[in-house]
Amino acid sequence: MSRTDGTTATVTRETHEVEALIIGSGLSGIGAAVKLREAGLRDLVLIEKADELGGTWRDNTYPGCACDVPSALYSYSFAPNPGWTRAFAAQPEIRAYLHRTAAAYGITPLIRFGTEVVRAQWHAAEARWHVETSRDRYSARFLISAAGPWHEPLIPEIPGLADFSGEVFHSSRWRHDHELAGARVAVVGSGASAVQFVPAIQSRVARLDLFQRTAQWVLPKPDHHVPGAERRLLRRFPAAQRALRSAEYAAMETLGLGFRHPAILRAVQKVGTLHLKATVKDPRLRRALTPDYTLGCKRLLLSNTYYPALTRPNVTVHATAVEAVRGNRVVGADGTGADVDTIILGTGFHILDMPIAQRVFDADGVRLGEHWKGSPDAYLGTTVSGFPNAFILLGPHLGTGHSSAFMVLEAQLEYLAGAVRHFRSAGWAGMDVRPEVQAAFNAEVQQALPPTVYNSGGCSSYYLDGNGRNSFSWPWSTGRMRRRLAEFDPEAYDVTLTSGVGRPVPAGR
Repeated sequence: MSRTDGTTATVTRETHEVEALIIGSGLSGIGAAVKLREAGLRDLVLIEKADELGGTWRDNTYPGCACDVPSALYSYSFAPNPGWTRAFAAQPEIRAYLHRTAAAYGITPLIRFGTEVVRAQWHAAEARWHVETSRDRYSARFLISAAGPWHEPLIPEIPGLADFSGEVFHSSRWRHDHELAGARVAVVGSGASAVQFVPAIQSRVARLDLFQRTAQWVLPKPDHHVPGAERRLLRRFPAAQRALRSAEYAAMETLGLGFRHPAILRAVQKVGTLHLKATVKDPRLRRALTPDYTLGCKRLLLSNTYYPALTRPNVTVHATAVEAVRGNRVVGADGTGADVDTIILGTGFHILDMPIAQRVFDADGVRLGEHWKGSPDAYLGTTVSGFPNAFILLGPHLGTGHSSAFMVLEAQLEYLAGAVRHFRSAGWAGMDVRPEVQAAFNAEVQQALPPTVYNSGGCSSYYLDGNGRNSFSWPWSTGRMRRRLAEFDPEAYDVTLTSGVGRPVPAGR
């Protein structure tokens, strides 16, 4: 702040003391807040840099955006939603569900919107996290990262892209004010988002050129409208909804067997091959859309409209990565190209190089990202040695190719709530997972991953980090995950207790 005499005044901001600070107010942040309050914490705050809650379901508003797991599995078990209007819910319904849940459980008033975490550092002498935000400072006993892996868009470094004179935007930052009717559009990427928005915009644009670095396995999507009578039945008889959720969970877990035994998925893969043959008659286009790896090696995609959209006369599929943008021309690595006025990037997110890791520091001022050195690692995907009293939701090693993020999240929330309850009852000041425990868990995961389709399927995917290691996937069933995280294990942690003068002292093992 500048004074009239030309000097600069120091702005002193208040430091708010809270028991728990949660970064993010998407499905992870909301769920964490609910479970922490159930565990007895009342003094907590959620820091949200946007002006609305919802996380990925707030950010992704592209045409056709919807869930790719059954709706009955896409909700908190403690807040079931009998009102889904489709078997696979669309983005507006999911966003509305998160808003309703946050309001019903009293979480919305705890959110500090328009506030971004700048730096969070552990202070051992106080056994607290000091958190600097774009607005205020906080001192917190617990720090929970709920920023999520599908948050920061990945913008590829394409020569000439910055000089493109037309419109460029990522699918998760959709420009609804940009008119696509009659536009010449290049879509870069053919993953989960593109599979949904390409069919939604194909009929509106003059031309659509899809640059596909890698072909994707796309299975038919068993989506349908849920009749009002069925919704009324589920609302009136909660047991029926629980039965539906259990049945869909069992079906997805059966599919999950194939991710651990790829021979099973090769049989399922035949469904994808038949789906492709039934919808794409042109043999040349069909060859371009046929993957050369085992289904499940990349994220499983579902669509009834993607392949048909690619057969339309105004669509060209370039089976190549983009090499450069020259003027208004997008040029592929194979030399093909297209003159366009709009470029839409369906290029995914910073999944394993998560930006929050550059903003969280240990007691010595070393970034979490520096600890990881390109390969994220966490005990049970949740706690990291050297970062006491901190938890990561939807963290490393917990990703699955077949189940709902809510299944993973709720397993972690049980562990988080158990940790907080034990922490408070035992009179701890700090808890830090022992490095040998974390290393042993990581070794166990890495030993189990090679035979899974994630590692042996013959593709390169976002499951692999910058060092080529799979830091994303859980190599077992989600049932095993739930059992493993069901109870907090205090013996895995070095702890400190509060002495009579209020300073933490070693508690021993």
